[in-house]
Amino acid sequence: MKEINKELKEYIALHIFEQYDINNMGGHGLDHIKTVIERCFEIIKAFDLDVDMDMVYTIAAYHDIGYRQDPDRHEEVSSEMFRKDQNMRRFFTDEQIDVIAEAIVDHRASLEYEARSIYGKIVSSADRETSVRNMLERSILYQADKHSSENPSVQQVIEYSYKKLSSKYGKGGYAKMYYPDQKYIDYLDTMQELLENKEKFVEAEKAIATELKLGDKSEYIH
Repeated sequence: MKEINKELKEYIALHIFEQYDINNMGGHGLDHIKTVIERCFEIIKAFDLDVDMDMVYTIAAYHDIGYRQDPDRHEEVSSEMFRKDQNMRRFFTDEQIDVIAEAIVDHRASLEYEARSIYGKIVSSADRETSVRNMLERSILYQADKHSSENPSVQQVIEYSYKKLSSKYGKGGYAKMYYPDQKYIDYLDTMQELLENKEKFVEAEKAIATELKLGDKSEYIH
């Protein structure tokens, strides 16, 4: 597997990764970005995909950067932020920049929306969680933040989480996976088993809420 351009990697580390320090709502921070980068490499190797590794690395690095500005439109905002970064023209042609920007938008591909290139398919697949524990934590934090104006109870937040995850990962869910490697297949089987037993799901989310001390954060949850 080809090494990433050293200068590109250094630029992203210095100027892009640091922006995720204030971007951690619902698990969209730097840990997630690094996980998506790693998953991109795993998928490329598992499916022997012929792609430009610098482009893949950049797409993964930028894909959630606009989340802090507009969570609901973060795909488009992230793409716009990438296009405005003139430093990227040191590393990519105009055509490559168009493909990267498009793939950043496409990272949220679903049953209704198809990724338009192999790059969008890779980052969309890599963006799928493979740890049930991580997904439950990300989901409850995201729902607590999203519904903070309602001052929801822990039970209400868990209900929001269950509804969202069921629609995404339940049987026939909208999550689109173009390259389902064994790690994802095992995750999906376990997640669907949990979602089919709501009582067990609620118990798992309550344990996480207690661990995170969500009930103590009276400013948005009680």
